[in-house]
Formats: sequence, structure tokens, C-alpha cells
Amino acid sequence: MQDVIEKFKALSSRFVDRIKVDSLALWFALRHPETPAIVTALLWLVVAYALSPIDLIPDFIPVIGLLDDLVIVAIAIFFAVRLLPVRVIDRCRALALQFVERNKKQPTIFIGALLVVSLWLLIAYGFYFFVF
Repeated sequence: MQDVIEKFKALSSRFVDRIKVDSLALWFALRHPETPAIVTALLWLVVAYALSPIDLIPDFIPVIGLLDDLVIVAIAIFFAVRLLPVRVIDRCRALALQFVERNKKQPTIFIGALLVVSLWLLIAYGFYFFVF
């Protein structure tokens, strides 16, 4: 049983590390000249949310708050990476690894926070408009 737990910890650690590197690689892909223009719009949304200091569903809400980060962000990053050419994502992953080694942290994008707060306000307005 202990062996299974250790394997799960190692697997989940690799998964989280991969998501962190890929989210940062997408940030570099936004500025890469070979990134297709259509993909850039989707990348802005994914990167802004993934690197935002505010979550759509706060983490203090049990289960749902953590599933938000685990599922929504992971799936969005996975599909965004698949939309990029292999040459671009490989170069951007290398840049992301260099950035993490040099700075020991990920950047924070406050535009993502603005996006999340705007969405909350839009939901509150819609709720007020349709309920009252």
C-alpha cells in the first residue's frame, strides 16, 4: 500500500510540474512570432486565468475550489499546448525552464485578475437582473 502511495505522489508531482512549466511556456508562446494569430486569442484567456492571482472559484470553498484549479486549468493548458506547433512549444518550454531556474517563481498576470473580477460582476449583474 505504501508503494502505491509513493507512486501516486511521484506521478502527481510530475503532473503539477508539467502544468506549471506549460502555463509559463504558453506565456512565452504569446510573444513567439510563429504562434498563429487565432491561437493567440485563446492563449491570452488561458494564460491570464492560469497565472492570475484570483481564481474564478475561490480555493477556500471545499472540493469545488480545488477542482477548479485541477480540472479547468489543466484541461485548458493541455488543449492550448496542442494547438501550438511543436517547434514553438518546445522552444517556449525551454525558455520557461530557464525562467524558473533563474527567478525561482512564476510571473503573476493581473489582467487575469481583472478578467475574473469582471466575470464575477457580470454574473452578479445577471443574477440581479433576472431575479429582482
